[in-house]
Parts: sequence; C-alpha cells; structure tokens
Amino acid sequence: MRTDTMKTGRNGQPGTRSSRRRFLTAATTVIGGIGVAALAVPFIKSWLPSERARSGGAPVQVDLSKIETGRQVTVEWRSRPVFVLHRSRDMLDRLNQRSHWQRLRDPQSEVETQQPVYAKNATRAMREDFFIVIGVCTHLGCIPTFRPEVAPDDLGAEWPGGYFCPCHSSKFDLAGRVFKGVPAPTNLVVPPYRYLDDNIVEIGTKV
Repeated sequence: MRTDTMKTGRNGQPGTRSSRRRFLTAATTVIGGIGVAALAVPFIKSWLPSERARSGGAPVQVDLSKIETGRQVTVEWRSRPVFVLHRSRDMLDRLNQRSHWQRLRDPQSEVETQQPVYAKNATRAMREDFFIVIGVCTHLGCIPTFRPEVAPDDLGAEWPGGYFCPCHSSKFDLAGRVFKGVPAPTNLVVPPYRYLDDNIVEIGTKV
C-alpha cells in the first residue's frame, strides 16, 4: 500500500519546488489574459469612429427604437450636442396651435440656413415623430435644457414645453423655434441627416 507524503525542505517546511511551479503557472495565465485584453481593446476601438473623425464631422448613427415616446437622448456630432426627441401626439398638437405660432419669432422657419430643405415644415423634421436638432443656443452658444412639461412654475402658465437656455433665458419650442422677446435671434439649427431604415437615423449625412 502506497502512502504519499509531502516533501519538506531543510527547515522542515513544505518544499518550494511545487509552490514555485504553481506560482509560475498562475503568473503565465494572468499575463496571457492581459495580453489578449491588450490586443482586444485596439481591435474593438477600431470599430468606432476616432475622436478626430467625430470632431471632423463623421456621421453618427442613432437607434430610434430605444427612445421612448416623450423622451430625448443626446449624442455628439462635430463636438456639439445633438438632441434626438421622440415626440408624442400631444407634443405635436401643441406645436400646431395657431395661438402658439403667434408667440414665435420665426414660426415657419423662413431663415433657410437653420434647417435642411426637407425639415422646412411645421415640425422641422423629416418625420414628425422624431425631432433632431443641434443643442446649442443661437444667442451665445449655451446648451438649452429640455423642458417638456407644460406650465411649470418657473416658466409660466403659457409654457407649452420645449427648450430653455439657462444662460440668458432664451426659449424654444419642441420644434426648436425661438420665442419672441428673448436674446436668441433665430431658431435652433437642424443638422443634416438621413434614415437608413425605419429605426436607424444617421446624423451628419446629407440626403
């Protein structure tokens, strides 16, 4: 009958040869894993636009199916924020009220440089349910805040929902149209974009 015994060193402690072997095996495994990760990171990054490409105007794709009705997401294009808003039926109805138009400086988007031709309409969009606009105030370049609620205490009973610039109190509706009597001179700018399919929009590509 064979009985295995642990080998001991000169000081009576367990031998270091097997311990060293286990340490080297573990270390090799860890280093190998780090090497694979180091190779994988540049490979994954190669799928994404570089910082230079993004700042230079590389198109940005957005999956609209992930944006709930009434919600907005912000993406970056040419180092600027772009708002993508999924407008509800109620939001659209508020935009089309004649009394609302009377409060706007440029309700029919007469300044042609503010939007592509296909967005020069009542909703300033290719599809009325999705509004895409550069989130930079046309006064001094601040970023307006998204205020979709109707008649909040700080904006007054006539506020229909829209964008409020916290820097100098400019106001825009849910089509990015500027209100009268505020510092901003023109509507928010609509960037060029196109639909690749029903759910994917590409911002930064002219039709």
